[in-house]
Amino acid sequence: MKNLLIVVDMINGFINEGNLHDKEIANIIPACANHIAEFLANKDDVIAFCDNHQPDSKEFTVFPVHCLTTSSESELVAELQDFQDEMVVIAKNSTNGFFAPGFAPYKERLNEYEKILIVGCCSDICVLQLALSLRAYCNEFNYDCVIIVDTAACETFEIPGHLRQDYNEFAYNLMAASGITLVNR
Repeated sequence: MKNLLIVVDMINGFINEGNLHDKEIANIIPACANHIAEFLANKDDVIAFCDNHQPDSKEFTVFPVHCLTTSSESELVAELQDFQDEMVVIAKNSTNGFFAPGFAPYKERLNEYEKILIVGCCSDICVLQLALSLRAYCNEFNYDCVIIVDTAACETFEIPGHLRQDYNEFAYNLMAASGITLVNR
């Protein structure tokens, strides 16, 4: 059986520029790059979700304007662009890539994967929602797939009222309680 790596929102708009960027998230780029290289070397599948919004996105009723289609914010960070042609890059218009139209063919094939590893940002929003959706979907159809999150390759932002350590801990505890395997590689 194959494995699947899902890289979530390792894009400029969350790391280098824009209303929601936090340069601390750049610290996980090497770990994400290592996972991508490893999965590609093993001929496993790699998907990269990239937030990609139109100016009238409903998400902007909750979050500030970010990652517009017309901006460099929606592009993979430079350190991961060398892998871009070997990965499936899927644009998403919500916090949860599970519902992105480009992911539909992969949902139908989840039973073909032994393990799904998730890395990226933000651990308490996009990663959390994707991991919980994948776990629930696999449970619904009795798939044996193991959903894994590497906490060394995930991160979230810090602003007043959103403390990085607290929100990471909250997200990881919720994932673990939902049957998601946490590793720290």
